[in-house]
Amino acid sequence: MFYTYILYSKTRNKYYVGSTNDLTNRLKKHNTNHSGFTGHTGDWCVVWSGIFETRKEAILKEKQIKSWKSRLMIEKLIASARYINLS
Repeated sequence: MFYTYILYSKTRNKYYVGSTNDLTNRLKKHNTNHSGFTGHTGDWCVVWSGIFETRKEAILKEKQIKSWKSRLMIEKLIASARYINLS
């Protein structure tokens, strides 16, 4: 299984989109102190994830989300997933 995920940092008020085959371990790495985009805050949390059979599918979804370049579109995706999960 492969995942496309969206993280949110309250400290930075930013979203981060990525893909991985180990979401738990990847989140831990994002929350360690490092020089990358997600470094230094340590408060990233998963607000959306999608599960895919292949790495290629996960990467394609990641690229699709990144191509939106729109916080509003990302927030709509997150909200729609929350609605589905609650029903």
